[in-house]
Amino acid sequence: MLKKHGFAIIYSIILIMFTVYIILDTFINTQIYTVVENNGEVIDKVFEAGNVLSTLDYYQDNNIEIKINEYTINSTQVYVADVQIKDAGFIKTAFANNTYGKNITDKTSNIANNVNAILAINGDYYGVQEKGYVLKNGIVYRDVGAGNKEDLVIYKDGSFEIINESEIDIYTLLNEGAYNILSFGPGIIENGSICISQNYEVSKSMNSNPRTAIGLIDDLHYVFIVSDGRTENSKGLSLYELAEFMQNQLNVKTAYNLDGGGSSTMYFNGEIINNPTTNGKKISERSVSDIVYIGY
Repeated sequence: MLKKHGFAIIYSIILIMFTVYIILDTFINTQIYTVVENNGEVIDKVFEAGNVLSTLDYYQDNNIEIKINEYTINSTQVYVADVQIKDAGFIKTAFANNTYGKNITDKTSNIANNVNAILAINGDYYGVQEKGYVLKNGIVYRDVGAGNKEDLVIYKDGSFEIINESEIDIYTLLNEGAYNILSFGPGIIENGSICISQNYEVSKSMNSNPRTAIGLIDDLHYVFIVSDGRTENSKGLSLYELAEFMQNQLNVKTAYNLDGGGSSTMYFNGEIINNPTTNGKKISERSVSDIVYIGY
């Protein structure tokens, strides 16, 4: 009996140690794979901002116009950045600490400030995944697909396409003009129609949650969206509620869900304009792997 009890204790200790190792390896231990120079592919285009008009909720120069609008939807505060640009090159992505790697993270505001972003939202948090395409600013960093995962492809002409990683190779996408791939999902609007069911949710997400999404309205006309949640002042949205809002009130043709919850953050003109929170008790940014932003 004592011998069996001893084996049970040893087995339990080993199991706990293994579990701790898995948690540390997945979410905490960092690995640097590549330090990024020039934030990606060098584009042979030079743009001058010219005269800049900038306020708390508006930005305009020769090439970029951004208007921040706030909505209350289903007891939830939603922040919408309406973005019109003259060239698709102004939509960019950036890694935390200019580094592609595992669990390399920083706050959205810090990453945005480092690349002089005018507007930024948190990205797809690629850094906790072992698989899934990673294409940032024209450079392939990971070409291993993640089964039936839905990605958003942003092409060099500024168009959006939702693809399934199991159906197309990343290098084919690159040859077709893909410039950035966001790999979180799901796609929530395609060809102007909602493409998820009313009860669909991202694994482990609550029905009412902070959300981050990006959408295409028309050629070079986009929306960046963040909704607050988990607080008394802002309940949070389901994925379907987010899709309905983007379809009915914003006339979005293609929309894609990004990392949400405590990651959901919008940065504009040097300030965080929403109320990011992980548990609803404290308003603070969660560190993330990457951002999507508008800038030079």
